[in-house]
Amino acid sequence: MTVEYRAERGSNFKKRFTGTKVEGLVRMGMCYLLCKYLPLYIVTEYPKSGGSWVSQMLSEYLEVPFPRNQFPKLQSSIMHGHYLYFPTMRNVFVVFRDGRDVMVSYYYHSLFKNERFNERLVAITRRELQFSDYDDIESNLPKFIEYKFTHKRYPRFTWSEFVNSWLDKDVPIIKYENLLKDAVQELGRAIHKLCKIEIDKNRLRYIVEKYSFKNLAKRNPGEENKHSFLRKGIAGDWRNKFSKEACEVFNYFAGKELIKLGYEKDDSWVLR
Repeated sequence: MTVEYRAERGSNFKKRFTGTKVEGLVRMGMCYLLCKYLPLYIVTEYPKSGGSWVSQMLSEYLEVPFPRNQFPKLQSSIMHGHYLYFPTMRNVFVVFRDGRDVMVSYYYHSLFKNERFNERLVAITRRELQFSDYDDIESNLPKFIEYKFTHKRYPRFTWSEFVNSWLDKDVPIIKYENLLKDAVQELGRAIHKLCKIEIDKNRLRYIVEKYSFKNLAKRNPGEENKHSFLRKGIAGDWRNKFSKEACEVFNYFAGKELIKLGYEKDDSWVLR
């Protein structure tokens, strides 16, 4: 690799990162201050909970643009991000996912490069978590889970803080697991609650199929590609990755939130 190439690549990366930071600030300002007037439809999630998938489907059904990885325009659109509750926000869809599956998905997104420009995140995480074998997720997960709950870098809040921020608010909640079972029912209910419109189930069914994991990833759900943003597309994969120690660590930091969301009735899951 030549010096000139390294310098050019570094310059392009710096420009992209700087642009991303500015874009994020603009998006946040619009979501907090302008969502009522344009209007904007906000999709907020803790990372790796299915928010991008939901945003694509909502964009097509509501017929408003979804400026994904683009600088937002002052127009009605779908605004996807990772936001805690703020009283001036309007038109919010909240996406929840079992935090244990989130940790597994976030592990791969944080430690393996994919097509969604996560190089900087991978570089930072690998520098701070120097595992001897990154493929050994079962051994590494306890430390990774602790890291995500104690190092609030991206986002600057934990999964449990996100859950507690939104759970008691009068907003439509979309669960990732329910989307996998019946996305037409789950999305339709959320759209009706927020927009007060009758749902065209046939049209929504077409959109759900268009944005299915199989169509987007060109793989069947469960067929894993750890270097893809769309890694596996299933629920409950944590059971294949969590050791007893990982269960204990997650329960320590977020066991109460699992129960609040209805993923567990009590903490007996740790002993299974």
